[in-house]
Amino acid sequence: MANILTVVHKENVRLDPGKLSDLYNELGETGAEDVVCRAIEELAVRLTHCERLWRQNDITNLRKSARSLIAISDQVGMSAMSSIAGDVTQAIDSEDYAAVAATLFRLIRVGERSLTAIWDQHDLTI
Repeated sequence: MANILTVVHKENVRLDPGKLSDLYNELGETGAEDVVCRAIEELAVRLTHCERLWRQNDITNLRKSARSLIAISDQVGMSAMSSIAGDVTQAIDSEDYAAVAATLFRLIRVGERSLTAIWDQHDLTI
C-alpha cells in the first residue's frame, strides 16, 4: 500500500485594525460599514475574475485585475492580500509564469481567508 501525503496550505492573514479604525473615525459607523461591505464584495468578484483570467491565459488582464486588488485591500487593511497581489503583478512583469501560478493561488487562498476574517471581525452580515 502506498503512503499518500496530503499537503494542507494554511496561510496567515494580516488585517490592519488601524486602517479600519481610520475608516470608522473618518466616515462614521454606517459609512465605514458601507465602504467595507462594498470593498469585500469587489474583492471577492476580482479574486474570482483573476482565477478565470489565469485559466483563459489572459495575462494582460490578469495583471490589471491583480493590480486593482492592491488598492482595494489596502483600503480595508488587508495587508497580506495587498502584498501578495503585488507579488502576482511582479511575477507577471518578470514573465515567470510558474511564479505567477504559485502566487496567484496563494493570493486566492489568503484572499478567501482575509474576507472571512474581516467579516468575522466586524460581525457583518451578508
